[in-house]
Amino acid sequence: MRDEGKISRWESQVRKGVLDFVVLICLEDTRLYGYELIIRLKQKAGLDVSEGTIYPLLNRMAKDDLVAAEWVEMPTGMPRKYYHLTREGRETLADMKIGWRRFTSSVDTLLEHS
Repeated sequence: MRDEGKISRWESQVRKGVLDFVVLICLEDTRLYGYELIIRLKQKAGLDVSEGTIYPLLNRMAKDDLVAAEWVEMPTGMPRKYYHLTREGRETLADMKIGWRRFTSSVDTLLEHS
């Protein structure tokens, strides 16, 4: 009998491992505020990411100079903190894309021969 918990734990680790990458992808061509990023990750990638995960991640990425943030006043309601890629973030994303393609190609090759 298969242990569904093992697969679930494995999938969780894979998602955690690529979260930085997919956040940078989402910010590649636009600026987003935190909750908007959470919605985009859910709709476009099927990733459920909590606020308790995304905001510490964005703060770390800002410290690493991958993203920058700016507060934007809203016509109604509270101001929102929008995030966008820095030059360093764009360069890092380009390198990550190369690494991702190399990695997935290697895994695909293994799958084809299994």
